[in-house]
Amino acid sequence: MVVVGAGAFGGWTALNLAQRGATVTLIDAWGAGNARASSGGETRVIRAAYNGQRVYIEMARRALDLWREYETAWQRTVLHRTGALWMFETGDDAFARTSADPMREMRLMLEEVSLADAAKRFPQIRTDGLQRVWWESDAGYLLAREACELVRAACVRAGVEYLTGKANAGPISSERMSYVSLSDGTRRDADAFVFACGPWLGALFPDILGWRIRATKQDVLYFGTPAGDRQFDAETMPVWVNLGQRIMYGIPGNERRGFKIADDSLGGDVDPTSFERTVSPASVMTARAMLRRRFPLLARAPLVHAEVCQYESTPDGHYLMDWHPAARNVLLLGGGSGHGFKMGPAIGEMASSLVLSEGKVVPMFAYERLRTMTPARRYVRRRA
Repeated sequence: MVVVGAGAFGGWTALNLAQRGATVTLIDAWGAGNARASSGGETRVIRAAYNGQRVYIEMARRALDLWREYETAWQRTVLHRTGALWMFETGDDAFARTSADPMREMRLMLEEVSLADAAKRFPQIRTDGLQRVWWESDAGYLLAREACELVRAACVRAGVEYLTGKANAGPISSERMSYVSLSDGTRRDADAFVFACGPWLGALFPDILGWRIRATKQDVLYFGTPAGDRQFDAETMPVWVNLGQRIMYGIPGNERRGFKIADDSLGGDVDPTSFERTVSPASVMTARAMLRRRFPLLARAPLVHAEVCQYESTPDGHYLMDWHPAARNVLLLGGGSGHGFKMGPAIGEMASSLVLSEGKVVPMFAYERLRTMTPARRYVRRRA
């Protein structure tokens, strides 16, 4: 079996396949967690609040359990359980409220807290202008780039052949693909293929995906905290999401990069291979406005680090995990839409079960719903 793409989706799928006895080759153009990949960068939010959508909440529960199991096996900490503060500037807190009961059924806590209690517990956060606040105690953040490398190394230990190179889809005949061709002129034959290529998935299959996997520019900023001030460290500061006119989120710690803040709105369309990864002045202004409003102690904090990544989004923001409509042995795996990284371990289990004919396609992730969409379909966000 061949898995193309060693990010959160592809790496975990390759590892699960190998652990279940398959012979696997894992291929990535620039390496696991590279700077161009959607799985690159320092950190990602992990949470289970999902607008009441049970499929995602169940996946998040499974992913949390698996992250902890693998941490034990690796003897490395990649999951930092800081909790998450959901801050609503309008009275519409349905995103959290509808998630509370199904999360509780899965032994995950999400509860509304008063503005007074939130301000007392986290005095470094200004609660002025908020209408509702919810606390998710099991949430936190993951070390993204480091986790990708840990998964890649685990793949190799499990017997996976790991290659760095550009892979192109081979021809499809009689509802099957026989090989992928590599940039060095060689090819890899296999009985089954998984394409988990993030923002490159649409370009690899332009006839069936194309615009349905949209790569957008996303700026991420890190601001310096006062010397010796521990108020914004992961030990005292939670992950946070501020839902107002825009959806902004942030993560403390970040491997000493600084206080992370990002806008969850979709940016402009980009070519993930060639675009210049330069943060825009408008993004800095938006971030500083959020600092002034919610984190006044950081209102004058210097920008100490910045990076540009991308989302690869489907029009409805849901994942794609289904067979190529013309090839029964080609699994298309992508559409992380800015919220997929945390689900990697669970997605790896689900995708490997499909490849081994032990699972069924989840309707929400099926290709058919993408096929029937038109380019005019509005792209939506799944938040954080």
